[in-house]
Amino acid sequence: MVNHLDETEKRWFAIRTRARCEKWVRDVLEKKGIHSWVPLQKFARRYTRSVRLVERPLINGYVFVSIVKADYIPVLETENVVAFVKSRKDLRAIPETELDILRRITLETDLEVSAQAGAFAEGDPVQIIAGNLAGMSGRILKMEGKHKMQVELESLGYSLLITVNTAFLANLKRVKN
Repeated sequence: MVNHLDETEKRWFAIRTRARCEKWVRDVLEKKGIHSWVPLQKFARRYTRSVRLVERPLINGYVFVSIVKADYIPVLETENVVAFVKSRKDLRAIPETELDILRRITLETDLEVSAQAGAFAEGDPVQIIAGNLAGMSGRILKMEGKHKMQVELESLGYSLLITVNTAFLANLKRVKN
């Protein structure tokens, strides 16, 4: 059995929570002195009389915690925490690089820039060359008009779908030819 918990060095782990309890669990863990993080997306919601900015988790039911071995039991004892995310029976730490990808996704901003029409097709491998996600690779799943498309990025064992402006993309298929 692999256990990445360390006595002195803090490492990141994912925990599962009950539905719609991610922010509540994060706040309780912070009160216990355990550093936790929930990647949030901001959405504008239109109601009858107003428009409000709403934050929702990027990955439903997950909270990330930075802990040492002594923090393991206090995390599990926290109300609305279901379990640590494990690979088979192994408790594995999440590399900082994968959490950085999630941080960059949640801080993504959409800049208005022009792009070349017809430079991309569905299924093409692409690399993001500008913006918060620069350097990441993926493939085009769907075109959304002339200047935007859905790009699939794989990380943390999940397939993340984001909408990217075509000016931020380089077509890897055309570069290799």
